[in-house]
Amino acid sequence: MIVDDEPIIRKALKAELNSMQGNIACGMNDDGEIEYRSVTVLDTYANGAQLMAALDNPLPHPMPDYLLLDMEFQGEPTGGIFIADRVHKKYPDIRIAILSGRFDNPLPNEGNRIDRMLEIARVVFEALEHGAQAFVSKNAAGGFSVENVLRAIEGLERGEKYYFNYPVMMTLKEAAELYVKHAAEMRTDITLSETERNLLLLEAAGCTASEIASTLRETDKSIQERQKELSRKLDIVNKSSARIAKAMQYGLIDGRDIKYLKR
Repeated sequence: MIVDDEPIIRKALKAELNSMQGNIACGMNDDGEIEYRSVTVLDTYANGAQLMAALDNPLPHPMPDYLLLDMEFQGEPTGGIFIADRVHKKYPDIRIAILSGRFDNPLPNEGNRIDRMLEIARVVFEALEHGAQAFVSKNAAGGFSVENVLRAIEGLERGEKYYFNYPVMMTLKEAAELYVKHAAEMRTDITLSETERNLLLLEAAGCTASEIASTLRETDKSIQERQKELSRKLDIVNKSSARIAKAMQYGLIDGRDIKYLKR
């Protein structure tokens, strides 16, 4: 089944996939021969509501093995993730392939290339968490082709847990390289006491020096001296924002450990 809010794309994909009568290799049988399955588009839908109505009332169609799902719906850049989540929770046996131009490999001359690359990688992993297993770009090298869709299905049929076509894989590769570079820049020669680490987490949460002193059961003056010592360790001016930023950069504190205050 296909879900895309562009009627031309729905019609074109269905017509081309069904006219190809595409056979995909899905493994070996007991005699060592390659087994093939044919691919047929059962139906197409403009949105998640239409799809769920069809899945909840499957006649006249059988349940699909695969859902080809656009990422963007009516201007919502990640609307497809919401649909993927609903399908995955209710029908976990349906394998979901995301189809989107959002995953184009960021170009080297883009001013905001790194930010865009990390944003795309974040969206990919968010989609994985909500049930997607394959990612096919509408703007793959050489232009979009339904062959890209068939390769994704074939990969999953062979038992691959995930499938990424070229532009998506390149984006994830670059994001991983950036992460490794960042990790290499982390300082391993700086150690924090438990009190110092808790002080930084409280600063990051928005606590005042007096609130930190009360929580850690120390005097205001003692906390101020600890803050100065932390600034010296991190080689920065004595500003809480600089301490927090550098401690996170060096991997000394984790943003997930910060418990923000409600004012």
